[in-house]
Amino acid sequence: MDWGSLQAILGGVNKHSTSIGKIWLTVLFIFRVMILVVAAEKVWGDEQKDFSCNTEQPGCKNVCYDEHFPISHIRLWALQLIFVSTPALLVAMHVAYRKHKKKQECRHKKIDIEDLKTQKFHIEGPLWWTYTSSIFFRIIFEVAFIYIFYYIYRGYQMPRLVKCTELPCPNTVDCFISRPTEKTVFTVFMLAVSGICMFLNVLELSYLVIKFCTKKSRNVNSVPNH
Repeated sequence: MDWGSLQAILGGVNKHSTSIGKIWLTVLFIFRVMILVVAAEKVWGDEQKDFSCNTEQPGCKNVCYDEHFPISHIRLWALQLIFVSTPALLVAMHVAYRKHKKKQECRHKKIDIEDLKTQKFHIEGPLWWTYTSSIFFRIIFEVAFIYIFYYIYRGYQMPRLVKCTELPCPNTVDCFISRPTEKTVFTVFMLAVSGICMFLNVLELSYLVIKFCTKKSRNVNSVPNH
């Protein structure tokens, strides 16, 4: 996964975001993407290779691993980050469309179009709806993945020992996970940062809705009575 390309795209959206949105993007890349790429991938490494069982029965180790870890933590987190980041691409597309329209207007009016490269679009009108919808879907994806994580792994703590009775295991087989404490620490950290990102999204959505309602109320009150 080329996280640099994603950062470049979302960096363009960041210019048009609120202050809370800028904080969210910073937390996303420093405490989630960077930790995932630099540290977490090395901690997990080749999980299945380090998964050891007290039997030499062919296939038992693979079946037991698949039963308890149907999807890798790293791949699930990567998938979560992709889903959480995708709604922001809608904002990037909307801004690009607005810039294209502005560029066409500038050409017709023979106005310098260089200013469009640095122009910041205010979150209002159709862009407000696109932006708030993207935040709403971010929240939904964060909640969904936290639940999926809990459902798949039956909790957030990495066990030291798992037992397997599935065929072709000859009996109840004990299997041991490497570095369970370290993996538990990373799991709790990643989920905590996910919770912080979700809180920032809720905060930003509330801010935009309150600001929208306040502006509407002012406009209604400013209309002269006949």
